[in-house]
Amino acid sequence: MTVDQALAFAIVVGMMALFIWGRLRYDVVALLSLLAAIAAGIVPPEKAFSGFSDDIVIIVGSALIVSAAVGRSGVIERLVRRFGPYLTTVYRQIAALVGSVTVMSGFVKNIGALAMLMPVAFQVSRRSGTSPSSLLMPMSFGALLGGTVTLIGTSPNIIVSRVREQTLGQPFEMFDFAPVGACLSLIGFLFLLVGWRLLPNDRKGIVSMDAAFTLEGYTTEVAVPEDSPAANITVKALEDLSEGDVEVISLIRGTVRRFDPAGNNIIRAGDVLILRGEPSALERLVALEKLTLVPHAEGNGRDTPSDEIGIMEAVITPDSELIGYSVGQLKLADRHGMDLLAVSRTGRRIANRLRAVKLRAGDVVVLQGNLTTMPETLGALHLLPLAERDLRIGRRGSLLPLAVLTVAMGLVAFSIVPVAIAFFGAAVVLLLLRSLSLREAYDVVEWPILVMLGALIPVSDALRTTGGTDLIAGWLSETASYLPAYGALLLLMAAAMAVTPFLNNAATVLVMAPIAASFAGNLGYNPDAFLMGVAIGAACDFLTPIGHQCNTLVMGPGGYRFGDYWRLGLPLSVIVLLAGTPLILYFWPL
Repeated sequence: MTVDQALAFAIVVGMMALFIWGRLRYDVVALLSLLAAIAAGIVPPEKAFSGFSDDIVIIVGSALIVSAAVGRSGVIERLVRRFGPYLTTVYRQIAALVGSVTVMSGFVKNIGALAMLMPVAFQVSRRSGTSPSSLLMPMSFGALLGGTVTLIGTSPNIIVSRVREQTLGQPFEMFDFAPVGACLSLIGFLFLLVGWRLLPNDRKGIVSMDAAFTLEGYTTEVAVPEDSPAANITVKALEDLSEGDVEVISLIRGTVRRFDPAGNNIIRAGDVLILRGEPSALERLVALEKLTLVPHAEGNGRDTPSDEIGIMEAVITPDSELIGYSVGQLKLADRHGMDLLAVSRTGRRIANRLRAVKLRAGDVVVLQGNLTTMPETLGALHLLPLAERDLRIGRRGSLLPLAVLTVAMGLVAFSIVPVAIAFFGAAVVLLLLRSLSLREAYDVVEWPILVMLGALIPVSDALRTTGGTDLIAGWLSETASYLPAYGALLLLMAAAMAVTPFLNNAATVLVMAPIAASFAGNLGYNPDAFLMGVAIGAACDFLTPIGHQCNTLVMGPGGYRFGDYWRLGLPLSVIVLLAGTPLILYFWPL
């Protein structure tokens, strides 16, 4: 072993130890590892930051933006809502949710697919009384399995494809992973249908900040445009679409106003409705039924870039100058650049149009305006901002994000453009279409993940350039020389699976994929099977919450503890190893 190899191993081992220790964030650990590699001389200064321009960083960041746009379009929720009445048992709920997230993860980055369907899981849980802890971990594991089906489903597949291109001159194509990944996804799905019983049933998720507000509901004012699905249906039908979470307080048609309209009243295009409900319920109904918030003053945001316009929540304090005045009298838009979207008043229903409502101390108001200047304006008006909540009342549903994603997937599937270009282009198009604002796009990107990837790429490459990967391959080859071919492949898959809980899955592949290629070469085997083994092993981290972002994402909402993961994850890991080895050998002969 040379000095450079020893330094490379020492840095990787130290990095893994820091990951296990957990006192430092993974992105900080990655940056420290890069700095150490530069100081040790195994990463040349001119290549130190090459990882940040790597295609992997672009793909992951762009995929998160596209996933967020699709998730906020309302399309997924509309589809699930149609089948909601049938999800009456835990088995049906897990079948629908795990099945949906597994299929979606093959075409949308798995963490994005999981993030899209988690709100649906909470709705199902609230309506049926099922504990979220019974749903979220199986969904996370389903997302991990589904990500193995296509090139873009999970980061390990992308990295392995790049290693194959470096080794054999040809990367894996979009659906090269599908035969093995689809079979494993089906097997894993069938196990999760019964395996969820292994989870403890007494876990309670972390209460969100939204739950801390014991508001009786917001009142908002919407118009029914010609293209709204709510036109020509009854009031009761509209309320049923919200599953009883939104109430129609008033129906206004021209000069006629109906307070507490009867359920059989027909809603017509051009009607104005006064709605009352929780912010999330109002948001869903307004978006899915393509309703339009009624502006209460002209000129709001005239000089404000659209990406800077947002929504904030505030309480009217006793010292506020707004008390006793209506929005029409205050001229909020002209004087302060804000518009009133909704009001919550404890102990009383608001049935009047919002522009006529006289504000009171203690009212909670939802205001739209320039997010840059709103905090200062709220202070001047003696309004107390509430803890930040992601309110998007007024956004209409759209098929555009799904259409853009479909086009991008088609371009990749037919090898017209590379994956990085397809997803980068899709992200830019969605920003131009305003499916997501720039502010929202920056918020949804997991910057620590991108920093970690950019920092670890040169560190892992140093293990290769110093000959460290060849050395490890030699050790594994010596061990595998006593094993049959399937035993050698099983050994490599198990090694990748064992390392991933302590080293992020992308980092695991960055380190182990070059080893797999050398490993196969030393044994005289086709490297494809071993690269597939690394991809499957690294993607299927079911043992801890730290190996993959999906597992981390559900830990708080599901109320899981660190040790809960192996209860369901250990038998699933064994199933993947025992089923994955013969599947890989069948579809990728040695």
